[in-house]
Amino acid sequence: MAESSNESFIIGQRVHSLNDPRRVGTVKYVGGVEGYSGTWIGVDWDQDGDGKHDGSLNGVFYFHGRSQSSASFVRSQNLSHGITLLQALELRYRTTSTKDEEDEMYVLSAKNKRVSIQLLGGDKIQDKLSRFDELTSASLPYLGVSSLGDSSDLGSILPNLKLLDLTGNLISDWKEIGALCEQLPSLTTLNLSCNSLSSDVISLPQLKNIRVLVLNNSGMSWTQVENLRRSLPGIEELHLMGNMISAITSTSSSDDEAFSSLRLLNLDDNCISEWSEVLKLSQLPCLEQLYLNKNKLLRIFHSVNGNDSTKKSGDPFPSLSCLLLGANNIGDLASIDALNVFPKLVDIRLSDNPITDPVRGGVPRFVLVARLTKVQVLNGSEVRAREKKESEIRYVRMVMSKVNNMSEEIELLHPRFNELKKFHGLEDERASAENTGPKNIASGLISITLKCVGPSMGEKPQLTEKLPGRITVGKLKMLCQNLFKLKSIKTRLFLQEGEGSPFPTALDDEKATLLEVGICDGSTVLVDEES
Repeated sequence: MAESSNESFIIGQRVHSLNDPRRVGTVKYVGGVEGYSGTWIGVDWDQDGDGKHDGSLNGVFYFHGRSQSSASFVRSQNLSHGITLLQALELRYRTTSTKDEEDEMYVLSAKNKRVSIQLLGGDKIQDKLSRFDELTSASLPYLGVSSLGDSSDLGSILPNLKLLDLTGNLISDWKEIGALCEQLPSLTTLNLSCNSLSSDVISLPQLKNIRVLVLNNSGMSWTQVENLRRSLPGIEELHLMGNMISAITSTSSSDDEAFSSLRLLNLDDNCISEWSEVLKLSQLPCLEQLYLNKNKLLRIFHSVNGNDSTKKSGDPFPSLSCLLLGANNIGDLASIDALNVFPKLVDIRLSDNPITDPVRGGVPRFVLVARLTKVQVLNGSEVRAREKKESEIRYVRMVMSKVNNMSEEIELLHPRFNELKKFHGLEDERASAENTGPKNIASGLISITLKCVGPSMGEKPQLTEKLPGRITVGKLKMLCQNLFKLKSIKTRLFLQEGEGSPFPTALDDEKATLLEVGICDGSTVLVDEES
């Protein structure tokens, strides 16, 4: 690893601990410390807990640390200002294993003796990796790379390098990054995650060959992204996870060509709370995948206060097929219905939102499947034709059991109801249940399979019963206790969902009817015991 240097450190310089290249920080102070001799380097470490204080020591303020435990004072000999890219390549791909390291590669025999391991073909692999002119990808994470060094020969040394991973290094200067891309004409994928990049993105050359750029946890604001995009005419994937981005602040609204090739935008783990910010991206012509997991979104809608940003050039997100919205705060069905406006959206993630959690007032999977017109993948599980049909039928029957026959109310609360009812040729079960003729009563019954799954219930054969869809969950629970002779056990019922759902849905509302909770003809109810 890089050796320490007697060179002076400057404020703003990126450094790492001499013996731990993963302990990375920024120099915030150079000078004396009251009560201690000599010169000290004040470092604000990237990870909370890597330091001992907040930049103040013994009541004296020296610099602002990010947190109460991110800062510390270090002697210069215990810090490294980094190594060059070529030094990192030598370290990573041309360093042979020491005898001590090889001695540590062993397994224990049946007699508890060490048996050395020899890697088959290891010499050939090492030889191939050591020939830089044949490298197509290089992974150099957390090696302390701070500069290119003498970059004039970089292109001839690495003529075929297409992918370069520089995660967690000391790179901060965009000019250095621009020079790197210019020197490596084959480079198409660059990962600069966990580098604290400068806010100055001015005068960057055209990075015409870069197709994938990863800038996760790099402190990038959207303003910097706007400045950067002029230099990325061919960018297809842009990853911006964990940058605390809360607003899409466009600085080049007249630049219609910007991000014209972008197909994937990853904004996971940021701070976006308003859907109006997301809509500012809705006219990117080629955007197919948009990742918004772990943000703070509350709701989804088409336009902003009547000023519809999508009107000027047609449909919003015209090419979007995959939208990931997991772990947000979305809790209303109107937001789910709003997703139907995107013409090609088929892959949707909504897990870990209130709307998907029945305990927080959410709805089961079948309701989402029914309300989403074009969904083919939901929460990572394929929605097959059978599940789609069964979900839509269950949903229509649930609505018919809940909502009074008021067309305006149904249209407002359940926009797809009339369409689905007509498509599947469904009649209103309530009408048949209100008639007393034996034929009509029989037609109002639904066939349900009951299975005991509780660990203390013993092995009991499953039963199939025909029951009125209007009976309550509470009455079904009592019936199960009688049928399976479970009066001494507190039971809890679950509805076994379709093949696309990994977990059953708890039936905890004992006053709801079977139709209201989505139980229909052919459903399976699991009889478990309370934990």
